[in-house]
Amino acid sequence: MSSSLPIIDVTPLRADGDTTSVAREIEAACRASGFFYVTGHGVRAELLERLDAAAREFFALPEEEKLEIAMARGGRAWRGYFPVGGELTSGRPDLKEGLYFGAELAADHPRVRQSMPLHGPNLFPRQVLHLRQAVLDYVAALTDAAQTVLRGVALSLDLEPRYFEDSYTASPTVLFRIFHYPPQPADHDGWGVGEHTDYGLLTLLAQDTNAGLQVHTPEGWVDAPPIPGTFVCNIGDMLDRLTGGYYRSTPHRVRNLTGEERLSLPFFFDPDFTAEVPPLPGRAQTDAGGRPRWDGVDLQAFTGTYGDYLLGKVGKVFPQLRADVL
Repeated sequence: MSSSLPIIDVTPLRADGDTTSVAREIEAACRASGFFYVTGHGVRAELLERLDAAAREFFALPEEEKLEIAMARGGRAWRGYFPVGGELTSGRPDLKEGLYFGAELAADHPRVRQSMPLHGPNLFPRQVLHLRQAVLDYVAALTDAAQTVLRGVALSLDLEPRYFEDSYTASPTVLFRIFHYPPQPADHDGWGVGEHTDYGLLTLLAQDTNAGLQVHTPEGWVDAPPIPGTFVCNIGDMLDRLTGGYYRSTPHRVRNLTGEERLSLPFFFDPDFTAEVPPLPGRAQTDAGGRPRWDGVDLQAFTGTYGDYLLGKVGKVFPQLRADVL
């Protein structure tokens, strides 16, 4: 299955190759749509297969067993399971269930001792013990892959390749989700995930063989189907902000009309929770085609830390947990 979105091989960023052409490809993609496919990322297929199998084993459990690790039990770390309809996009329930993970932090970690929101241990199911190691291995591998892509982003902006690694992502905020979309009837007007943009710097998305992701480009909505061996990469609100709107965080959405179960694994790679995000000039309320932002938010109007911004956004997705964290 093909896509109109570009495919970019980032091998030179990992192997001291010719990075100039990669940087220019990334620049063109971030200016055109904010989305592209990544190959040459170095993540082993075996790891993805192991994680996929463990995730499917979990989602096949009875709901009462899945709810043993419900997000309400994750406390301020905001981790665990939510059922279909338990997550909102623009106030409307999504047609998916999922698992929330992040960096695994012990109880004696300084940020956990400070009760910093979204920091702490993950919740793992007792019924699928091997899911734990698969998730932790995947988070480590995707952290390396995301740093690699950000080197290309830095070069595309005429910055030193380690610009982000040495500042905003020296201690990144890592958010990892596993989403399970049940088959959706063609006559159902809901969305697996409604139109939205991502919050942070960039997202690396692994998909199974079933399509459903759509991206809003200047030419309109286009499909971003699964392509074997690739991740879909897109930039988020904070990279939009840091570049003053030169790169745009682009709305996207998901509807599973394949008639099959769909599994997706979005990995969000974001600035340090405590990092200040400096205001930069640029258009903020329209995209590259002059279309109003999906949520009407002015990214340049925000001041404060990335954590402040993230908590405000996540609190709208899970309003029932908002009082426990904010």
